[in-house]
Amino acid sequence: MTRSADLLVGGAFAPNNSFQPKASPTRGRRYLMSTLPTTDIRPLTWHFACEVTDVPADGGACALIEGRQIAIFHFARRGEWYATQNMCPHRQQMVLARGMIGSQAGEPKVACPFHKKTFSLQTGACLSGEEYAIETYPVRVVAGRVYVGV
Repeated sequence: MTRSADLLVGGAFAPNNSFQPKASPTRGRRYLMSTLPTTDIRPLTWHFACEVTDVPADGGACALIEGRQIAIFHFARRGEWYATQNMCPHRQQMVLARGMIGSQAGEPKVACPFHKKTFSLQTGACLSGEEYAIETYPVRVVAGRVYVGV
């Protein structure tokens, strides 16, 4: 286990609001489905992201893990948890944690709060008929704590 992540609430780090953006290998890049890696051979490391109570039911929150803003979603209606990159690839805005979640043909999705592009929470594929995609991460919930695999 590595150090705990800093939870973003309302766009600023809680509790001291001392967010300083860090360079990220994905910051400012647009991803098309054909450019996302299809396999990753690096071993997965589980990081503590937040407490279950930090993420609203049927909503999202953002955690900073290893310099990446990761959106964490609690799809309470389905009893499921998901994690994706927080950046919407359409306009490179860190907003997906504030997006609305729902489902399309049984597939869980998140809609960007600004431009309504929708992405699968399972695969990261754009469900709006465009070639954008987002990164997804595995989630574990253990004893009221949320962990994200990076």
